[in-house]
Amino acid sequence: MAEPQLSAARFADESRAAADRAIEANKATVAAAARLFADCVAADGVVHGFGTGHSQATVLEIVGRAGGLIPTNRIGLADLVLRGGEDRSVLADPLLERSPGLARRLYELAAPHPQDLFVIVSNSGVNNSVIDMALLVKEAGHPLIALTSLTHTRAVPALHPSGEHLADLADAVLDNCAPAGDALLPLPDGGALCGVSTITSALLVQMVVAEAVGLLTAEGRQAPVYISANLPGGYERNALLEEHYAGRLHRGGF
Repeated sequence: MAEPQLSAARFADESRAAADRAIEANKATVAAAARLFADCVAADGVVHGFGTGHSQATVLEIVGRAGGLIPTNRIGLADLVLRGGEDRSVLADPLLERSPGLARRLYELAAPHPQDLFVIVSNSGVNNSVIDMALLVKEAGHPLIALTSLTHTRAVPALHPSGEHLADLADAVLDNCAPAGDALLPLPDGGALCGVSTITSALLVQMVVAEAVGLLTAEGRQAPVYISANLPGGYERNALLEEHYAGRLHRGGF
C-alpha cells in the first residue's frame, strides 16, 4: 500500500531531507557566520536577533536559551511597550511591522555597540521592516547575517522601495532550504501543509553556535554559554555571567 501523502511519516521524511539539504548547502556559510559570531564575542560584542511573525521562533534559538551564548539580545515589536514607553494597544495593529520608522525605533532601543553583530531572520526576506532594519544595520557598520529561504526570496519581487531582498544586504546568508511558502506537503485542493523553516533554521543556528564556540575555544578564549536555569545553581551562574553585559541583554519581544 502506498504511503499516504498527508501523514506524520511523510512529513518526517520530507523534513529530514530538507535538513540534509540545509546542512549540505550551508557548509561554507555556517563557517563564515561562526567566524562573525566568534569575532563578536571576542570583541565583547552582543549578537542581536531580529525577526517578525513566526521568524521570532528562530530568534529564540539564538537568544537567551540553555546551551546558547550569553551575549545575545532579542529585538521584537514588544520593545516599543516594554522599553519604549508606547501604550500596549500599539501591538494590536496587524500592520505594525510595516510602520515607517519602526526599524529605526527598535534599533535605537537596542542601543547596539559598534562591535555588535546582527542576525535577521525572514523566510521571504522581503518584508519592509526587515529590510529597513538590515539597511540601518549596514549603515551603522555592523556585520549582518541573514537567515532566509533562498528559494522563496528568489521567487518573489522585492517589496521595499530600495528594491533589495534581505539576502542582498548580508555579509553571510544562511539558507534554510524551505520551499516557497514554507510548507512541505501539498494539499489535494491546492496549498500545502506543515512548515519546515523553523526546523531547518534552528538546526543552522545551533550549527553556527557550535562552530563559533569551537573557534573561541581553539583560540584560548572562554565562551560565555548559558546552562539550564532548571539545573542546581544554573540561574545564579547565568546571572553572574550576565552582569558583564548589564543593560545590553533583553529577553522581551513579540
